[in-house]
Amino acid sequence: MESNSNRIPTHVAIIMDGNGRWAKAQGKERFEGHIEGVDSVRECIKAARRNGVRYLTLYAFSTENWGRPQEEVNALMELFCKSVIAETPELKKEGVKVVMIGRRDRFSEKVCSHLEQIESSTAEGENLTLVLAFDYSSRDEITVAMQRIAKQVAEGQITPEEICEQTIAQNLYTAQIPDPDFIIRTSGECRLSNFLLWQSSYAEMYFPQTMWPDFKQEQFDEALEVYAQRNRRYGKL
Repeated sequence: MESNSNRIPTHVAIIMDGNGRWAKAQGKERFEGHIEGVDSVRECIKAARRNGVRYLTLYAFSTENWGRPQEEVNALMELFCKSVIAETPELKKEGVKVVMIGRRDRFSEKVCSHLEQIESSTAEGENLTLVLAFDYSSRDEITVAMQRIAKQVAEGQITPEEICEQTIAQNLYTAQIPDPDFIIRTSGECRLSNFLLWQSSYAEMYFPQTMWPDFKQEQFDEALEVYAQRNRRYGKL
C-alpha cells in the first residue's frame, strides 16, 4: 500500500461536540463549556494553519440548536458576537478568511451585523478559509438547492435532463468550497447530525473520545496523523 504519511487534507470539517458534558463533568454550568470551547476553536485554527490545511469548517450552530433553552441560545449568540470582536484582529493578521454557510434570516440584527463584519474584515485572507456553519442544516441546504434548480428549470435556463451532480453542488451553500476530506466529531459520538451530508460522501471520518473543550493543537495534530494513514479509494481498487 502506498504510504500516505505526508498527506495533509485540504479541507477539515469539525463537529464540535461535548461542551455541555465537559462542563457538567467539571461541576460547571453548560455555558462555561461553550466559553472554553472558544479556546479550542482558536487552537485548531492555529494547528490548521501550521499544518497547511486550506479549509477548516466548524459546525458552530445547527438549525436544531434553536430548540435549546432560550437562555442558552441567547448566551451563545452573545458569545459569538464577543468572539467576533476579540478574534477578528488576529484572524486578519494570520490571513484567515471567514465565510458563513447556513441561513441568516433567523438571526437578530446584531448577530447579522457581526457576521457581516467578520466576513468583510477578513475577506482578503489567503492562508486559510474558516467556514462557520451557523444555523446550518444539511437537509435544509439540499432542499434550498432543489428549489433553486426547480426555478432554473421553470425559467428555461436548464432542462431536467441537464441536471447532474455538478448542478446540485453548484446550488449548495458550499458551491465555492471543496468537499471535506476529513470530518472530525469530538466527544465519541459517531454520527453526522445533519452536517454536510452531500459533501461528505467520500470524506474520511474520525470520532475521538475527547470533549471539544479539551481538543487543542495536540489533538488536532493526532487527528491528522490518523488521516495520513487512511487509504482513500473513492470506491475504486
